[in-house]
Amino acid sequence: MNTAEALGYGESDRLLIVNADDFGMCHAVNEGVQQLLMEGAVSSATVMMPCPWAKEAVSWAAKHLACDVGVHLTFTSEWPTYKWGPVTRTGSVASLLTAEGYFPTDSATVEREADPDDIRREIVSQIELALRMGLKPSHVDNHMGSLYGLHMGRDFLEIVLDVCVAYGLPFRLPRYLEPGDPGISPQAYEIAAARAALADRKGIAIIDHLRSLPFVLEPGETYESFRDGMAALLRSLKPGITEIIIHPSRIDEELKAIHSHWEKRGMELEVFRDPVIRQVIASEGIRPIRWSELQRLMRKEA
Repeated sequence: MNTAEALGYGESDRLLIVNADDFGMCHAVNEGVQQLLMEGAVSSATVMMPCPWAKEAVSWAAKHLACDVGVHLTFTSEWPTYKWGPVTRTGSVASLLTAEGYFPTDSATVEREADPDDIRREIVSQIELALRMGLKPSHVDNHMGSLYGLHMGRDFLEIVLDVCVAYGLPFRLPRYLEPGDPGISPQAYEIAAARAALADRKGIAIIDHLRSLPFVLEPGETYESFRDGMAALLRSLKPGITEIIIHPSRIDEELKAIHSHWEKRGMELEVFRDPVIRQVIASEGIRPIRWSELQRLMRKEA
């Protein structure tokens, strides 16, 4: 029996989770994510606990317990002039830091330099901080894939899975990677298969597929072409549980100052509110589900 069947769905059903990543990054992101959660346009969101606006995001989530909000485990700080670093305050996590005291800008640096004990300490610190702020996390995932071994083949997923067992949290680990993805190393496919099997042995609920569209605005891209791409992606979904990740935000001057991809974030705010996309989901027979369903299954089986 696969996870979809364990949840009470059919073997051939296409189940969909839409997650809004980067909750807590800034106020404009928080406003956009909150809107989508309240409208039911997304299934869930995950908070970047090291970011300056995480407190606002978690305070809101603690008052809206009907919304699924998890922790977006963060070990990178990718924007040139808007930075964040570890939340660990007891014990050293020096291997996670740049000379300026921030997280590195890219995942490859994390893979190359991070000490596993520092990774474990910071994962626990981020989850514990969310709990102290009042969050009841539905799941965890990972910002920029820094823990997956996608670039150099050095992953930290066994550590993540151990922590997930301890806290009773499902994890964004796709059972199957899309073949031929130019952004990942060949050994990442072997890592994914091995870690998915480990998650099964540990009783951790995971997804089958992880999908997204390019984060940056592509040459000549319009909202309509982006929406058409999302519609095509939805029509291509395979049986099982697929998570689509988006990075929605309202657009304001602070967001524009943080990075140059603000226009795409505005598109991602609108796309799952769009009647065209809602009609595709309905006509394709795609069944929206939530991370809290996987969490209840995981804890029931435990």
